[in-house]
Amino acid sequence: MSDRRIDRRRALLLGAGAVGLSAIGASAAAGELDRMPGDPTVPADVGAFDLGTPATRHIREKLLHNSTVMQSFAVDHKHKHLYAVQLMQGGIKLRGESAAVSGTARREHGDLCLTRLDLAGKKLGHMYLRGFGHGASLGVEVSGSRTYIWTEADASRKSGYGRGVARVEFADGKVLDSDSDAVHVHHPVKGATGLRPSVDPFNNTLLVHYFDGDGKRRYRLMKLSDVVKGDYTAVHDVAVAGVSGKDVLQGICVFGDYAYAMTGTAYTSESGNNPPSKRGNTYLSSVHLPTGKLHQRKWTQAAYSLDYREPEGLAVWPRSDGKHRLCLGFASGKPGGRRFTVYYKSQ
Repeated sequence: MSDRRIDRRRALLLGAGAVGLSAIGASAAAGELDRMPGDPTVPADVGAFDLGTPATRHIREKLLHNSTVMQSFAVDHKHKHLYAVQLMQGGIKLRGESAAVSGTARREHGDLCLTRLDLAGKKLGHMYLRGFGHGASLGVEVSGSRTYIWTEADASRKSGYGRGVARVEFADGKVLDSDSDAVHVHHPVKGATGLRPSVDPFNNTLLVHYFDGDGKRRYRLMKLSDVVKGDYTAVHDVAVAGVSGKDVLQGICVFGDYAYAMTGTAYTSESGNNPPSKRGNTYLSSVHLPTGKLHQRKWTQAAYSLDYREPEGLAVWPRSDGKHRLCLGFASGKPGGRRFTVYYKSQ
């Protein structure tokens, strides 16, 4: 069975009985893979995505500005853009640098390349973020004609991951440092590490995944406008259910009352082991934030035919037709020439 579109069955919302949920939409109709949405109108109490719904291909093996693996991505539904972030490749010399820097040094320092694309995967611009983190998650905030990217910031020199989150206005060709006066780094939980942000544009909330002082994963949902002002009061703060200590977290996102996570590792090793017949260990999970309960956990075989398949990034694509999409990102290709792929599950 082709993985271009495993099925076109109607997707059923699993939100029945949950607090404040509404059933909206069905799966994508035939021939709409390349349709570009208008500005969606969405009720605040959106329901949950059915993680068991078969996945549909949207973008297959496109290139970002650098040659490294995509770490995460997010969708700007208003301006019809996709933003993807990756660790900077080795051999690049930026302003203020005396020589080209290795890929290892870039990773340890938390240097990122942020690419803007259209929704079909065509490159439209890029910028470099030095000292921000690993690029483990992104959020998009649209304010009028301006687009702000929420990303981890204040990278640890030990791990390369961000110890805070920051709001950055995209500017093509710009080089921005995490410790610049132009960057306001937020630390919503004192002493927290491994912060990963995601934005819900309809409820104007910011979800942050973090490790607490005991090394346990948690989700903290806050009002976006409050965070911008430095108020980190939690709407919800719950343990991350559905992700064990052995799982490799590859992406998070938030939509309505639900937080989503994707875990897994490379599908096929560089040596060719773990053949495609096994179809990987990528799992999706959802948590109902008001109760902290695990809503679903499902294995996915989306993009199973990629020669090298590593789950990288999770994002919500809101749509004007109400058929909102939970988008799954995957890396493929050989080292020095990585490509990215996006599949989606429709409400």
